[in-house]
Amino acid sequence: MRLTGLLDTGLSRWLWLVKWLLVIPHLIVLAVLWFALVVTTVAAGIVVLFTGRYPPSWFSFCAGVLRWSWRVGFYSYAALGTDRYPPFTPARADYPAELEVAYPERLSRGLVLVKWWLLAIPHLLVLGVLTGGSRWTSVSETDGSTTTTSWGPSLLGLLVLVAAVILLFTGRYRPELFALVVGINRWVNRVLAYVLLMRDEYPPFRLDQGPAEPPPREAAMPPAPADPPAPDRRGDRPGDSLGDQDPAR
Repeated sequence: MRLTGLLDTGLSRWLWLVKWLLVIPHLIVLAVLWFALVVTTVAAGIVVLFTGRYPPSWFSFCAGVLRWSWRVGFYSYAALGTDRYPPFTPARADYPAELEVAYPERLSRGLVLVKWWLLAIPHLLVLGVLTGGSRWTSVSETDGSTTTTSWGPSLLGLLVLVAAVILLFTGRYRPELFALVVGINRWVNRVLAYVLLMRDEYPPFRLDQGPAEPPPREAAMPPAPADPPAPDRRGDRPGDSLGDQDPAR
């Protein structure tokens, strides 16, 4: 899974205040598509269980819904990275946010039964902290009964809110803040691709920040140093130090 999000320059200071209204048409369409995606994923899981292959047309549909969702999130409150209105299409397009999932030729039949819930639990717990809202409950001091409950923003929501406030007053989106926001979204979508049975590779517990997908770890590592040359043994005998050697030799 490869996710990219390129920060636009010259972002509007105030447009983010009304983007919740502008994305309503997208959210209506995506609600229908995600319902269909759940049904398709269940059916694809049954097919993978018996054949080891994910139907290509269903895979393309799933990747398209993820791509569309990321574009809308990038435009709105998952990143606020662009003011360009997202296109109404799941296909590839000329847009600063893109998502690709490589089609697997074979998938494990056994993993399809456990990876979408059991194996994904560690990631879901971490992502719950990063993207889930906080809840505070007030308790009465007299009888100990619960009185009120309030919700707070998630870490991702808080980071986007800070970026929006800075943008409102300065007209700039802090690059290091943007890199962190995209990194969290990249982690979320990696886990989504795994939970939706699209890949067998376990997602890394790694926050890869930045607008573009980082290179593979093997390619990023420096080459191993060369072996040191063998020492010159000619002067190892007693009296054969460099100063004592006979030039006639």
